[in-house]
Amino acid sequence: MSPLLTPARTRGFLRATAAAVALSSVLLTTGCGASDESGKDAKATAAVPAGFPVTIDNCGVRTTYDRPPSRVVTIHQHPAELMLALGLKERMVGTAFPDSAVLPELRKNYEAIPELAKKEPSFEKILDAEPDFVYGGYGSAFAENEGRSRKAFADAGIDTYLNREYCGKKRVTMEDTYDEIRTIGEVFGVPDRADELVADLEGRVGRAAAEVAGEPEVPVFVYDSGDKSAFTAGGKSLGTELIRLAGGENVFADLDDVFGDVSWEQVVARKPEVIAVYDYADAGSVEKKKTFLLSQPALADVPAVRNKRFVVLPLTATLVGIRSAYAVEDLARGLHPESFR
Repeated sequence: MSPLLTPARTRGFLRATAAAVALSSVLLTTGCGASDESGKDAKATAAVPAGFPVTIDNCGVRTTYDRPPSRVVTIHQHPAELMLALGLKERMVGTAFPDSAVLPELRKNYEAIPELAKKEPSFEKILDAEPDFVYGGYGSAFAENEGRSRKAFADAGIDTYLNREYCGKKRVTMEDTYDEIRTIGEVFGVPDRADELVADLEGRVGRAAAEVAGEPEVPVFVYDSGDKSAFTAGGKSLGTELIRLAGGENVFADLDDVFGDVSWEQVVARKPEVIAVYDYADAGSVEKKKTFLLSQPALADVPAVRNKRFVVLPLTATLVGIRSAYAVEDLARGLHPESFR
C-alpha cells in the first residue's frame, strides 16, 4: 500500500464519523470546572467577569460557564493557534498533535506550552495536565473507543468543546471560521478580542479577493493524497470556498461531500490549470507528492502538470481556524501571480 493512502483514508474516516461523535454526546449537559473541592473553592474566590454565566451549545453538548476556563488543553493544531491568536496563552496548559509549522507570529508562544503528545494524547495524559477545558480540532479528539469521549471528560469534571467543522454540518464556509472565533471569545470572556480578530481576518480575505476581482477563474484540483485514485476536496469543503475567494474554481466542486475519491481519468478530463497540494504530517512530503504527479504518464497532458503549477497549503489552512484567511491570499498569489506584481 502506498504511504499516501493511509493518512487520507484515516482522516476521511474521521470526517465521516464526526457526526456520530457529536451524536454520542447529545444527551450530555455539563457545567464549567473540575468537581474537586479545591477547584470549587478557587472558583468561588475568583472574580467573575461581566457577561457570565455563558451558555453554549456545541455539537449537541450544552454547557453553562460560570466563568472563563483557566486551564486548557488543545488537541490538534488549529484550536491552539486560535487560542493564541486571541491572546489566551496564559490559560493553556498543554497542546497536542501539531501537523504543520506554526504561524511565525505565534511560534514562540506555542513552543512555550507543554506538548502532551505528537498525536492525540491518552485520557490519562490529559488528566495529568489538570485541565478544566479540552478543545478538540478533529472528531478524533474525543474518540470514545480510545477512552476520550466527551462524557468521560464530563464525568471527570472537565468541560469540552469540539471544532464546529465536526458537528455534522453538511457544508463548511468562512462564516464557520468567524463564528468559531466569536464563540471561543465568548467562552473565555474576550468577545472584543474575538471581534478584532474576525475583523482582521475578514480584511485579509477582502484584500486578497479584491486583488483578483475580475480575473478569469482558474480551474484548480486539490490533491490531498492517493495513488490508485485521488483523494480530493469536494464541494462542501472549506477548501472550495477558499479557492473561489482566491479567483479559482474547484474542478470537483460537484463532489457532494467534504472530501472524496475521484479517478485519475476524471482529473485528466477536467483539465485543472493549478494543483493545490495539501501538506500535513504523515501524508508524505510535498516534494514526494509533486514527484508522483509529475511522473504519471496519464497526467502528462494535464495543464497543471505540464506547466508544473502547484500551490502548497498546510492542511491547517483549510480548516475552521485562523489559517483559512491566510490561505486565501496564498491561493490568490498562486492562481493569479500577475495581480500581485
